Amino acid sequence: MPPPASDWQQKSGRLAEAVEAALSTVAAAVLAVLLALVLASVVLRYLFSTGMVGAEEAALWLFLLLVALGLPLTLSGALAMRLDIARRAAPVALGPALHLVADAVTVVAALAFVSGGAAAAGMMGSTSVVLGLPDWLRPAALSTSAGLLLVLLVLRRIVEGKGTSALLSCLLGLAVHLLPAEIILESLWSPGHWPPGLIALLIAGLGLLLGAPLAHCLLAGAALAVPFGSSLPEPAIVATAASGLSRFLLLAIPFFLLTGVLLTLSGAAERLVRLAASLVGHRPAGLAQTTLLTSVLFSGASGSSVANAAFGASTFFPQLLRHGYRRADAGALIAATSVLDNVIPPSIAFLLLAAATDLSVGALLVGGAYAGLLMALCLGFAIHLVHRATPPMPTAGWRQRRQALVAALPALGLVVVVVTGIRIGIVTTTEAAALAAGYALLLAFAGRRDLRTIAAAFRQAAGEAAAIGLLIGAAAPIAFLLAIDDVAGTVTGLVTGFGNQPLAVLLLCNLVLLGAGLVLDIGAAILLLAPILLPAAVAAGIDPVFFGVILVVNLMIGGLTPPVGMLVLVVSGLTGVNAAHLFRAVLPYLAALLVALLVLCLVALTA
Repeated sequence: MPPPASDWQQKSGRLAEAVEAALSTVAAAVLAVLLALVLASVVLRYLFSTGMVGAEEAALWLFLLLVALGLPLTLSGALAMRLDIARRAAPVALGPALHLVADAVTVVAALAFVSGGAAAAGMMGSTSVVLGLPDWLRPAALSTSAGLLLVLLVLRRIVEGKGTSALLSCLLGLAVHLLPAEIILESLWSPGHWPPGLIALLIAGLGLLLGAPLAHCLLAGAALAVPFGSSLPEPAIVATAASGLSRFLLLAIPFFLLTGVLLTLSGAAERLVRLAASLVGHRPAGLAQTTLLTSVLFSGASGSSVANAAFGASTFFPQLLRHGYRRADAGALIAATSVLDNVIPPSIAFLLLAAATDLSVGALLVGGAYAGLLMALCLGFAIHLVHRATPPMPTAGWRQRRQALVAALPALGLVVVVVTGIRIGIVTTTEAAALAAGYALLLAFAGRRDLRTIAAAFRQAAGEAAAIGLLIGAAAPIAFLLAIDDVAGTVTGLVTGFGNQPLAVLLLCNLVLLGAGLVLDIGAAILLLAPILLPAAVAAGIDPVFFGVILVVNLMIGGLTPPVGMLVLVVSGLTGVNAAHLFRAVLPYLAALLVALLVLCLVALTA
């Protein structure tokens, strides 16, 4: 039994909770204002043939504020995207030391943003022409939020009884930040011997292995690459991160996340479950097939695999256990079917890919629809083979199916709004996402959900969107360094050396992507690898949209592979099933998804 918390620990805990609650509440309010602003712009443009001056710029400012508010919240939980490989594999006695070094990585990242943001703010004397706001507010917001991250780090460690460790990690991070790193590093190898972008990636990878949050690792890697000839000092790192967030397309991410949360809240997701059960529940392994079909239907409205995994863990896991499925098999099924959300449109992964490569969002979404259906067919076949002895559910009559379809139409209508609207150019991706979120909000009100519950949904979506936004901003400096180092040209030259044959290029790229999926979150992998691999694929004559779809499918498979396996880890955390058992149970579904990937590659080669 742990010793009772001291008075100091209790006060630190209350203060940390108050700060986190205030940040999440304000972030939810910012998301609500952002949604109202974009919806108002859509209404004015399409119904009154007018617009709001400065609406797009104001939306970008609000998105950056949302990310800044969420930055301190990425310290713990699923939003941190920690790996913890070294800490789990190391002897127990080394655990505290590894935890200390991981916290020092966070300190380095926070200090880079604090000092770099302050310096960048001091350099900026310009003002937004449309809004009249001084431009120094943007780096200042990131600098302030990084300072709050340090405060929360110390408070949380005090609550855990690790106050001394927090002090040492702060001192270690400060020493790395302030000491002339050139003197230390020159003793290892000369600056310029390796490209700065590669050095930044290696440092980020080391921090990730030690268990530091992914976004913090990327920021620390960019900051510590300066002694190796990096052209990005700390002020430029902050400016590049802010610039990476200044894409109107990225505003679709918080709206799609909000749509998924509100659909679950409104009960529309449950109606999708009933529709799926009426259609396939009577087949062998009917409940498992229902889980798969629900993921297909829910994918058309959510766009977030993590959201689908959370929904499946709460909705299907208890039912699967009651129907005789083993705990590991039930969890593996939920994790595997959740892969579809980031492939079937609307897909946040394709939004990130479009932002990183300037590919057509509409073309990617259409390609993702076909790829997602192929993956669903392969998963359905694997479910049949693995669970064909499981008794089916009762057969639904045509009347029940018709009633289930009518009840699910409001949720299914979102697919039409999003995909059709984007594809034929009626609305932009961000506008379609805002319309979907507004529609889901109306469904939540129609379901008589109270304001407190809806506010909680906004807080959840705001936190998830801020974490993804921070990852985008943190990856931007390293992506810039990789571009300066012409890593894409190097990779293209390497591929050309192998004969520049499409088959060889696809094989090499898939091996790289499968390896990256073992250790990288899909968002970071897309932002870092897509600009590097896409030119090589295009040079070999592969259609860029086909390759983009293959890239996303490949990396989503990484959501099921150890040691990262984000979807497996999410399901493990929500269900209490050991992650190692889930990784073993998910193997048949991995094989099915690899078959789907092979088919996509063959189609790309013959297109």
